[in-house]
Amino acid sequence: MAIAMHFELRVVKSDRSRFIAKCAREGCPWRVHVAKCHGVPTFTVRTLHGEHTCDGVRDLHHHQATVGWVARSVEATLRDNPQYKPKEILQDIREQHGVAVSYMQAWRGKERSMAAVHGTLEDGYRFLPAYCEQIVQTNPGSVAIYKGTGPDNSFQRLFVSFHASIHGFLNACRPLLEIDKADLKGKYLGTLLCASAVDAENMMFPLAFGIVDAESDENWMWFFSELRKMLGVNTDKMPVLTILSERQSQVVEAVEVNFPTAFHGFCLRYVSENFRDEFKNPKLLNIFWSAVYALTAAEFDSKVNDMVQVQDVMPWFQRFPPNLWAVSYFEGIRYGHFNLGITEILYNWAMECHEFPIVQTVEHIKHQLTCWFVERQNLALSYNSILVPSAEKLISEAIADSGCYQVLRANKVEFEIVSSERTNIVDTQARCCSCRRWQIYGIPCAHAVAALLSCGEDPRLYAHECFSIMKYRETYSQPIYSIPDRSQWNLPFSFAQGAGSKAYAVLRPPKIRRPPGRPKMKILKIESLKRPKRIVQCGRCHLLGHSQKKCSLRN
Repeated sequence: MAIAMHFELRVVKSDRSRFIAKCAREGCPWRVHVAKCHGVPTFTVRTLHGEHTCDGVRDLHHHQATVGWVARSVEATLRDNPQYKPKEILQDIREQHGVAVSYMQAWRGKERSMAAVHGTLEDGYRFLPAYCEQIVQTNPGSVAIYKGTGPDNSFQRLFVSFHASIHGFLNACRPLLEIDKADLKGKYLGTLLCASAVDAENMMFPLAFGIVDAESDENWMWFFSELRKMLGVNTDKMPVLTILSERQSQVVEAVEVNFPTAFHGFCLRYVSENFRDEFKNPKLLNIFWSAVYALTAAEFDSKVNDMVQVQDVMPWFQRFPPNLWAVSYFEGIRYGHFNLGITEILYNWAMECHEFPIVQTVEHIKHQLTCWFVERQNLALSYNSILVPSAEKLISEAIADSGCYQVLRANKVEFEIVSSERTNIVDTQARCCSCRRWQIYGIPCAHAVAALLSCGEDPRLYAHECFSIMKYRETYSQPIYSIPDRSQWNLPFSFAQGAGSKAYAVLRPPKIRRPPGRPKMKILKIESLKRPKRIVQCGRCHLLGHSQKKCSLRN
């Protein structure tokens, strides 16, 4: 009221039985006396002189605009928008209340309000054991494991994977995993780790995520170990995985130890940026991208020779062996995925959750996954084709391109596809083509489509089963159930006592804390996360920039 009416209040007496205050300006008669009623939790106004004779507060500074008042003022907004910045808070308070508060007051007010809405950061770690138990109880088959360290049981690691994600990956997704991390900028820092699959429509499908106190060899090894255990428990036959990541020694070692049969490839964005920074030659970079997307070893070697004519690149190729990133030499199947799509999602999660307690961070991620599952499940039910729309489009383009080929049938399953430039061999039983596009992308190429159409087969039935509508529906068939209200949890001893409460060793915050001062914010350019535009190469004239369908030599 003092802030709204632009006068300052001076508290004369404030205790359990009474509250007396007057106007801070000398000579002003405004005064209020409030006393507690006997036997009931209410107060009564005994005296009120409600008229001011002073001029009130004429500037923007007000003694009643304390950190506590700022916290109460912004609490409703923070519930809806946790990204409400201190700078925005002080601007809104000035516009709405005519009061100026400092940046530090706004920052502390936000912290206090966040603690009131979500609990303190310290409480988040104490609640984590009970929260992990709730995940497993409400979502049977899920994995939620935490680990403390040291004599005081300080938080070190957390691994979470929901049963819905495990079921969708093992039963419907292609055996491809993207691995990445994002640094957390909260009071206790930490790193968010994630292993994500890709659904039939090429959308990210987070399989498991973890939070660790710091990025280290030991924590990466533990994360991959839990990932391997989780997959091993839920399937009789471990799929042969293709794992994509950045070129980090910790990740490379962890993959070799825990998934020795997996094919490990590097993110092309990271490799191309290193190549660009090494040579700083646009012409060389264009040839490099042509080499990256070359489908056969002969085409790749030809592009490498072109690069050598411009500059000696062989020392760089020794540091970055082509079998880790080049399409033609990579032994696993990328299904057309060359960059990490999970990076942007992790960056957004880290930005949105860096001020949340750890329980609220996991809850925020769970809520995001739940929304994706519901939206995509409804989308899958609306489709009535054989394949998902993106795969249907690729098949339609291949059908349009297949008309210019001559098909010679060698036997029941082998075909010779002849064009004016080259001849390709297609084996419909092995589902392969000598151009290697069918094997690499999982969808019949134009040569394979020509062969299949010549014998009356539907090319859509020869795409990898992960692209089918049936598998897409199976991906999102299992729900992610909500976690009950905290009042129904088995809370640690320090929060609840009684016959129904379970004894936990109290989990404390990690030892690592954010240093004083403004944290250095790494600005992630979203444009850099987008996959580079694929360089189209004509199969007729072999020039870049157009497809065989649009080639001027067609006639």
